[in-house]
Amino acid sequence: MTNRAFRSRRGLIGGFALLLLGVFTSVGLSGCGAPSYNYVADDAAGTYYKVPASWHQLSEQDLNAALVAEGASCSGIWCSGFDANSSPSGSNFLAPDLTQPFVFAEVGTVSSTVSNELSYNMLRDFLLPVTSTSRSQDASDGFPLTDFKSLRDQTITASQGVHGVRETFQYTFPGGVVDTFDEDVLTNADQTTVYFLMVHCTQTCYSQNQNNINTVMTSFTVGSPT
Repeated sequence: MTNRAFRSRRGLIGGFALLLLGVFTSVGLSGCGAPSYNYVADDAAGTYYKVPASWHQLSEQDLNAALVAEGASCSGIWCSGFDANSSPSGSNFLAPDLTQPFVFAEVGTVSSTVSNELSYNMLRDFLLPVTSTSRSQDASDGFPLTDFKSLRDQTITASQGVHGVRETFQYTFPGGVVDTFDEDVLTNADQTTVYFLMVHCTQTCYSQNQNNINTVMTSFTVGSPT
């Protein structure tokens, strides 16, 4: 994947604050008493989501190495990642041929200039081009993914003024692999913080794991920082 994958991300997020990561198991049980889900929480921002307990959490070092390869970094950012693959790796962050879901989440602050300009369309284009204007501009600049297909375009309104979008879409990678991306991109009431959650894998993988993926995405909960 090209560094242009972080075109919007670099533009929106600036002056990252280091936030605390806490992981704890859910009280829901299955099988022989094993937890059904693990919860991943940023206590400082009141943000959490849950993933199936069988999915593997990536180390900060592994995840950061994958981001650095794309021209970004976890340094100074609250970020977390999970890989459902039996051989989990941060290099699966934007890999096109994943047969198991990959989860990435982050929270970061935005500058006052960006805060004043932040729109729903900017949130839609946070990581990859989703709006028609952004897709046209990126295509003319050589963006390598093609055949965009929107599967969901949902506006989210939550408590304490938190708002944003959930976008589910497909792109075809060079070589013909079709990937499905599911994203929650939210901001707080005064638009000073962006909260991002993404799950992606191949079209077939997404279809096979749709229930688990939807559980992850709908569990993403944000409380505006005080």
